[in-house]
Amino acid sequence: MPGRSTGARCEECARLDRAHSVAADTIADDPRPYHVYLAWFGPGMTKVGITALERGSARLLEQGAISFSWLGTGPLMAARRTEELLRAALRVPDRIPYADKRAVRSELPTSAAERAAEVQDLHARAVALPAWPESLTREPCQPVDHAAVFGLTDLPAAVGEVSDLVAGGVVSGRLVAAAGPDLHLAVEGGVVVVDTRLMTGWELVPVGGEGGELSVPVREFKRRDVSVQDGLF
Repeated sequence: MPGRSTGARCEECARLDRAHSVAADTIADDPRPYHVYLAWFGPGMTKVGITALERGSARLLEQGAISFSWLGTGPLMAARRTEELLRAALRVPDRIPYADKRAVRSELPTSAAERAAEVQDLHARAVALPAWPESLTREPCQPVDHAAVFGLTDLPAAVGEVSDLVAGGVVSGRLVAAAGPDLHLAVEGGVVVVDTRLMTGWELVPVGGEGGELSVPVREFKRRDVSVQDGLF
């Protein structure tokens, strides 16, 4: 497997795994009810997604959503049609790259109200769309903020992210925040982000001493302009 694999599977097994995946649209007869949600990860980065009602907000925590609100509840295919509707009518993506999420976490607005503003605006636009699926029940906009849960208050800007793990490599530092699968660690020279999905399949042992050692490949952040999300405003 490549060192940058986040799923602990070779490419062939990963494709087989997605052959039985709701996310890949290969299970159309799932009888469970689903939530459609709007999730905000930073300025100009709001996405639409779905999650099984029984999972509650676990999916939003897993993705590192800073602020989110439910949009609707209903059968799987109605939830999928709503996703497509928002993508087509409002140009809302269903995916935000993790690299983009990581690069802005230290620059987020300071108040929960500011962090919820884009979700509230998009929610109002979404529920007003005329082609809303009849079997999907609209949910009121009630933003939930995760900034405190993730420890993002006064978060120092990260200088880069661990790109892959290597045999004998060391990642040691002081944990300053944890959002989704990402650990923000203070090490010598600044803060780096470790995607814990890289750890699957590795044998991990504790490191003694004061910490701060880093002897694995690190990739610098390549920031992009995310101040405006096309089609949202």
